[in-house]
Amino acid sequence: MLRNVGGYSWGVTVLEVIQKSTEFLARKGVESPRLQIELLLAHVLRMPRLKLYLSFDRELTEAELATLRELVMRRGNREPLQHLVGTVSFCGYEIAVNRNVFIPRPETELLAEQCWIWLDQSGIESPAVLDVGTGSGCLAIALALRCPAARLTAVDISEAALVVARSNAARHGVEDRITFVCGDAFSAISKGTRFDLIVSNPPYIPTEEISRLQPEVRDYDPRIALDGGADGLGFIQRLAVEAADYISPEGRLMIEFGDGQAELVRGIFGSAGWNVEDVKVDDHGCPRILVARRC
Repeated sequence: MLRNVGGYSWGVTVLEVIQKSTEFLARKGVESPRLQIELLLAHVLRMPRLKLYLSFDRELTEAELATLRELVMRRGNREPLQHLVGTVSFCGYEIAVNRNVFIPRPETELLAEQCWIWLDQSGIESPAVLDVGTGSGCLAIALALRCPAARLTAVDISEAALVVARSNAARHGVEDRITFVCGDAFSAISKGTRFDLIVSNPPYIPTEEISRLQPEVRDYDPRIALDGGADGLGFIQRLAVEAADYISPEGRLMIEFGDGQAELVRGIFGSAGWNVEDVKVDDHGCPRILVARRC
């Protein structure tokens, strides 16, 4: 049986590990502790999570227990599950992540979906797409896979992040279709270059709120991917101004923004000469995605 997370006895079963580890993670304040241990155990055993329910009486080997013990301890210290297993699912695609990149969130899948819809309906034969702040490359890769004719450029200020993004692109066979550029947003893009679609999931959390975030986010996501300045809108204001010189006449800009920022973001883009065509809400009913074109 599991005396404590530091020591498992021989003969422990899948069900016993799930029960005892769930109790441990709950005491550590981890959300959805049962789901978390099931995902960790499925990772260690290299089986689909649902197959665990058919394997409750299976005894773990010493090696499996040792591996799981380390992962449970790290999860109890609030290291993100995605870092422990090394990947996250984004729009159905497996994306590798580590401490050098922001972990993609489900809300950002809505941004990808809106991009797909517009690209499909635009009628542009070979659209040029720019992903600003690509991080893990999840958006650019999802667009490359769903829109084979698109020509993509993905920029990030972090070379360490681009190492991850390039590896993810290679994992999905689209490394030759995405140009990765290291630099500070549009300063890395040649003057006169025009894009049919500019997309970004920018940092939008107000600086003073970062210390109150969950430890998984506060302590493990790159701060540069979180911190949007005093009001959370600093980078979004840059996008509104600088993107104007890089968008094609009929092009669109789509960005994600934070809770309670919808009207402020509308105002920023309206004042910068953009026509806000739409604001999409996420699965929780919160305004999340802005769609705009030049006036």
